[in-house]
Amino acid sequence: MEVKVLNISGKETGAKVQLSESVFGIEPNDHAIYLDVKQYLANQRQGTHKSKQRNEIAGSTRKLYKQKGTGGARAGSIKSPLFNGGGRVFGPQPRDYGFKLNKKLKSLARKSALAYKAKDNSVLVLEDFTFDAVKTKSYRGLLEALNLDGQKTLLVLPAPDNNIYLSSRNIQRTKVVLASQLNTYDVLNAGVLVFTENSVKSLEEAFAK
Repeated sequence: MEVKVLNISGKETGAKVQLSESVFGIEPNDHAIYLDVKQYLANQRQGTHKSKQRNEIAGSTRKLYKQKGTGGARAGSIKSPLFNGGGRVFGPQPRDYGFKLNKKLKSLARKSALAYKAKDNSVLVLEDFTFDAVKTKSYRGLLEALNLDGQKTLLVLPAPDNNIYLSSRNIQRTKVVLASQLNTYDVLNAGVLVFTENSVKSLEEAFAK
């Protein structure tokens, strides 16, 4: 699949990039995508939820009333889950929601997500660029030149660039990531993927290993 290379003014440079069929042209695997996104979202959960059980409630342990003869159910402590303010039965406890996935499956999921974006013509390639200084206006101008202002975009860079990252940080619905950090969820969550020429090479080299 060939994609025309644009400059930061949104004009064609005359160059073209051939997107690898082994990455952007595979038959997508929906189940692999489901598992990878599920793992990503599970890993975002803090898992710090906690409720107090009966043995953790502060209160007296005296018997409330005699065992028999009251006509009511027997009760041994005010900390019983049956009473207001008592402990909770089978309440949430701190836990790790993460689970393991094989590297090959995660790789298949990322390639499947990229293939979907390529089929939808939601992939743009820019010539390599940087900003001279940190300016939100510069990144806003880039989006406007590409007719992406207001759309959910994901810019993929081959290497860290603080000027670009900090310039984009204050704009809603935009995200900047490194090619080495690209994940299935971010690809699917973006409306348009914007690569630089070198980030396409970095991505394809990473998948080739």
